[in-house]
Amino acid sequence: MTILLATILWSCIALVVYAYAVYPPVIWLCARLFGDRRVATAPPNGAPADAALPPITLLIAAHNEAEVIAARLENALTVDYPRDKFSIVVASDGSSDATTSIVQSFADRGVRLLDYQPNQGKAATLNAAIAETAGAETSGDLILLSDANTDIDAHAPRLLARWFADPNIGAVCGRLILTDPHTGRNVDSMYWKYETFLKKAEGRLGALLGANGAVYAIRRELFEPIPRDTIVDDFVIPLLARLRTGCRIIYDAEAVAHEETPADLGSEFGRRSRIGAGGFQSIVLLWRLLDPRQGWTAFSFFSHKVLRWHCPFFLIAALAANVLLLGVPAYRWLLTAQVAFYAVSLVGAFVPGAGLAAKLVRLTTMFTSMNLALLVGFWRWITGRQRGVWQRTAR
Repeated sequence: MTILLATILWSCIALVVYAYAVYPPVIWLCARLFGDRRVATAPPNGAPADAALPPITLLIAAHNEAEVIAARLENALTVDYPRDKFSIVVASDGSSDATTSIVQSFADRGVRLLDYQPNQGKAATLNAAIAETAGAETSGDLILLSDANTDIDAHAPRLLARWFADPNIGAVCGRLILTDPHTGRNVDSMYWKYETFLKKAEGRLGALLGANGAVYAIRRELFEPIPRDTIVDDFVIPLLARLRTGCRIIYDAEAVAHEETPADLGSEFGRRSRIGAGGFQSIVLLWRLLDPRQGWTAFSFFSHKVLRWHCPFFLIAALAANVLLLGVPAYRWLLTAQVAFYAVSLVGAFVPGAGLAAKLVRLTTMFTSMNLALLVGFWRWITGRQRGVWQRTAR
């Protein structure tokens, strides 16, 4: 029994360490050795001339976004893209505030409103809007998906569109920069920088996992309707296209969008829990990505997503096995270390300051809260409490 418990304990710890600390340098090294160096830079011919740019539709799904939708549309109207090839569509999903009337006030500037009632969820709204905006001559068109609280740089659509000259590329994800709502400064957290690092490495290997809902483009003909209860649509949509067609998904760090950080920790925890629920849901939808014949995508999906989503269970199992091993003196020290780590993470939620020590303490808080959010997300998913119908959050 002691051997079994020790095996469970060390295996769970090893899996957590691998998912968070070993996988990043491994995927970076693989990208350096086997990745496509061209993906790390712009396409060799640069941005195409206006005549060569494909038509693109900016699609913004919105639910009760009256506070931000006007600013979002003003931003969208300033993009550097030929006006006869750039369409702006807002799909309102059962908005009960002034969202639709504000969007209608932009009609004379070319903004189209699709008003869907009642609130049925973002996935259903995207399915309906993309179908409704398709016409007889939309082959080769692009759909640029973005959020209502996102500002995109003026050149972002052009930068995303340049990649589609390669017929093997099906979707391109831009870079999201988080900004402070008071100062407007870049406040990308260590975790967000960590995730961006992984996106770059995976992108070079042709193993980018999904996109970022703030700014990504996909070929219209590659979009297929997603289940109405889909929670993380920006993850599922590009990967379903890849599964079906084998297309490549590219990460372009030069195509930038900006979003403000959430106003409070509660909003951020709720957002992460929702994404956690969507992660577990997506395993059911995308399990075929784990087939070794998917190459680097299978490796990345298993290491970056599936293992990480299961880390809360590894942590619980490690703690439980450690408690059952208290009769072995050496494991008492390990249990003390585990309890101390969680105690430090609790204190980190209240530690001020910008010094290295404070940042390291808050890093433990982020790790613990993220895994707790995943656990809550799993519970919401397995009990059916997390539905595709959305409620607006700060981010």
